[in-house]
Amino acid sequence: MQIGWLTRAAPFLLLCASNVFMTFAWYWLARRRDVALPIAIVASWGIAFFEYCLAVPANRIGAQVYSIGQLKTAQEAITLVVFAGFSVFFLHEPLKWQTLVGFLFIFAGAAFVFFGR
Repeated sequence: MQIGWLTRAAPFLLLCASNVFMTFAWYWLARRRDVALPIAIVASWGIAFFEYCLAVPANRIGAQVYSIGQLKTAQEAITLVVFAGFSVFFLHEPLKWQTLVGFLFIFAGAAFVFFGR
């Protein structure tokens, strides 16, 4: 059976979308000191539900094409990209050059995981 481009791309697209939900749930609510902690926890779980609705199919579809290690590595790299954008555009925290260099090392490791499939 031949695997199409959509099956190869879908896990990454779904993981990108799921990470937007999870990053929002974790970091936006971390900054909202006006929201009581128990409410922030429940709200985070509610937002995380949508993250799981995207992450579970991403991994199920992705397992047809990629190893679980590759999927996990891709998810971590995607998380950094989403977090970087979220940090700059929503939290208004600039990324330091040290952070960017650290992210580049992680991306290099992620690329290494995909070599020799």
